[in-house]
Amino acid sequence: MLLAAAFVFAYGLAALLWRVPIAVGLGYLALSALTFTVYAVDKAAARANRQRIPEKTLHILALIGGWPGALVAQEWLRHKSVKPAFRAVFWITVAVNIGVFVFLASPYGRSLLAPYMPA
Repeated sequence: MLLAAAFVFAYGLAALLWRVPIAVGLGYLALSALTFTVYAVDKAAARANRQRIPEKTLHILALIGGWPGALVAQEWLRHKSVKPAFRAVFWITVAVNIGVFVFLASPYGRSLLAPYMPA
């Protein structure tokens, strides 16, 4: 939870200093809500002994920006919070996502994206 709060702060700082579009923050928020919901559905399926959501799907959602919601789900729902192999891959997806965010939000990354962005 602390990391998710730190990311919100860092995003706000990046938005102020580097003018990161609000759509990026809204994307993180939407993906986090979706990821939290997917974790909740998977937790319910586990309890009911039904078809589970593949771990690969959970990792992809975290990688593309839903990791804050995954962290909240792991804490609140106590789901996917113990299995070491899952946690190791999860933290790699978090690190990669944050690294890509910082790179693309930085002035250097933005200059690389400029030719592909609408004027």
